Amino acid sequence: MANDKRSDGQTVSGTPPELPAALGRTPTLEQYDIRIARDGTWFHNGDPIRRIELAKLFSTVLKRDDDGDYWLVTPVERGKIVVEDAPFVAVEMTVAGSGADQVLSFRTNLDHWVEAGPEHPIRVAVNPETGEPAPYIEIRSRLEALILRAVFYDMVERSDTRRTETGESEVGLWSNKVFFALGKLPGD
Repeated sequence: MANDKRSDGQTVSGTPPELPAALGRTPTLEQYDIRIARDGTWFHNGDPIRRIELAKLFSTVLKRDDDGDYWLVTPVERGKIVVEDAPFVAVEMTVAGSGADQVLSFRTNLDHWVEAGPEHPIRVAVNPETGEPAPYIEIRSRLEALILRAVFYDMVERSDTRRTETGESEVGLWSNKVFFALGKLPGD
């Protein structure tokens, strides 16, 4: 983990993603007062960013390093930001086809669409505080969207049950020929 000095003398920890050299200058390293709340709202200096176009623009330069830290990265500047859970929220799901040929498409709060599959896997973690499932879909390289509860309930409603190699029953669904487990059935 690296520690670098900001232009104001404060130290920023973390290992920022590699940056391209631009105009022969070394990119500056900052700690931005930008936060993405669990509900997907972007904040700057404590105030919500109300212009969706600005949040969309920031999202195009968002990266996540090997330590799990989030950075806004441009050719001349990089700044660490705070992400409370995931940087995106999956707010809508559409379904085409059925069985292994089924395709699940997800729309994020910033209007990005992705199809669940090998390149955009779905995973379900358990929230340690509540014990509730917390489903995610990968949007791009280590950047995930938290799947809204209503969308997750729709996924569960459409789910299939299958036996694992160990004989347990699990619930999940297909997308692009990949079975994504949502959880195990009790009593197995």
